[in-house]
Amino acid sequence: MLGQMMERPLLISGLLEHAEITHPDAGIVSRRCEGDIHRYTMKDAAVRARKVANLLQRWGIQQGDRIATLAWNGYRHYELYFGVSGYGAVLHTINPRLFPEQLVYIINHAEDRWIFVDLTFVPLLEKIQDQITGVEGFVVLCDEDKMPATSLPNAHCYETLIAAESDVFSWPEFDERAAASMCYTSGTTGNPKGVLYSHRSTVLHAMASIGEEALGLASTSCFLPVVPMFHVNAWGTPYSAAITGAKQVFPGPGMDGASLWELIEAEKPDLLLGVPTVWLMLLNHMDSIGKKLDSVQNVVIGGAAAPLSMIRKFQEVHDAFVIHAWGMTEMSPIGSVNSPNIHTLQLPLEQRYALQAKQGRPVYGVEMKIVDDNNQELPRDGKTFGRLLVRGPWIINGYYKNADRSSFIDGWFDTGDVATIDPNNYMHIVDRSKDVIKSGGEWISSIDLENAAVGHPELLECCVIGAHHPKWDERPLLLAIRKEGSKVTEDEVKEFLSDKIAKWWMPDAVIFVDSLPHTATGKLLKVDLRKEYENYLIQ
Repeated sequence: MLGQMMERPLLISGLLEHAEITHPDAGIVSRRCEGDIHRYTMKDAAVRARKVANLLQRWGIQQGDRIATLAWNGYRHYELYFGVSGYGAVLHTINPRLFPEQLVYIINHAEDRWIFVDLTFVPLLEKIQDQITGVEGFVVLCDEDKMPATSLPNAHCYETLIAAESDVFSWPEFDERAAASMCYTSGTTGNPKGVLYSHRSTVLHAMASIGEEALGLASTSCFLPVVPMFHVNAWGTPYSAAITGAKQVFPGPGMDGASLWELIEAEKPDLLLGVPTVWLMLLNHMDSIGKKLDSVQNVVIGGAAAPLSMIRKFQEVHDAFVIHAWGMTEMSPIGSVNSPNIHTLQLPLEQRYALQAKQGRPVYGVEMKIVDDNNQELPRDGKTFGRLLVRGPWIINGYYKNADRSSFIDGWFDTGDVATIDPNNYMHIVDRSKDVIKSGGEWISSIDLENAAVGHPELLECCVIGAHHPKWDERPLLLAIRKEGSKVTEDEVKEFLSDKIAKWWMPDAVIFVDSLPHTATGKLLKVDLRKEYENYLIQ
């Protein structure tokens, strides 16, 4: 017997229609590439999204055609999120931090028909235009008077095009499983892989992300997503805002500490979302000016593990609770969130900090387990390490135009992470499987060691890698960037670590460097470092 319920498709256009009717006055504030601050409402965004859809229709775009964006977080990008996907085309958000050859690969692999580009990134496309000849034209996201002289063929001004279109458009209905958007991974080896999200997966992800056990968004919220709209759809928050009517504050190209503080001071967001490197810049700026983040209640940190020192500083200096979150491009991306709850808030402070350092519990819709090398499930005791596998309705079941199935095991996706899960279902990422250090048959977490070391007041950033050792197979090396003016020594760093890690975790060497390489999404890039230092201890 089946239930007698209506079957209405879960479509991104439905999110926008809900927002326009229910939250028409919800604010959207953007720092533009032009330098000024732009303000309008959800209703304004909906009107202009319909103009985008009419533009695509006039161009002859078909359902499933890929339309790319190369843009910062801003109101025009937000309009494209709904105008493109709502029309039935596929929004392909491109990460401008990728290498030029990777940009060429993904544009050609996706077969993008048009690219909408912010002023900042026009030169990037000009340099590779001869290698992306399948692109029919380019739209620069700017006002007519700011339209640059460009060598890009068939280039147009966004505002000029939009002004000529009607704001009347009936959103089409189609299968909710239809492709809605796509992102490419920023893997450290090989070509990036395409991840194709559906309307159904996007809407379900947005619904799951807004609750108190996740991001806690509501019409009373004001949030600043520093996580880019070109990276996993800004963790799905543009769609979450449409459901809830939360005020959005888009930082545009202003990702430095001073620019973020200017927006925070003016708009009073209670929620911030971004990666640790961004918050390090903000915290350092706040120290330099002696100010406090008075309006901020919660800071969501993902993309890389949040150091304990950062969790402590947000709480003790700015009275802001750090919500550790974890996910992947392949997961839309939210998998687990360490949101405050009755258990967390009753713990003694130091115990609470230790719990906050974990990546949290899975949101409803995501199942997790850890397995051994034989794919046998391991206990949830908070101690046993295993490969982290996940499944759920917004988790990938294959890569776009890629037959590789090595990451898919009996209906589960192998994340490539090594983790523990405790009896309360809190998951803790120990390491990437390729980064974990195996010393004398025991595992050392490079992430935990990095986060302990970066707590030193004179270290700016730390990276831990394994190096060959004649007796122990591998031993950890600590690469560290000193803060400006610091002369901290190797012995002083080791002394600092002595009561924070197990004795046998102590790095065999501390190497001071001027810089560390990062991936396009801000994570430490360890591949080349491992090659450079692999024989450091046996030379």
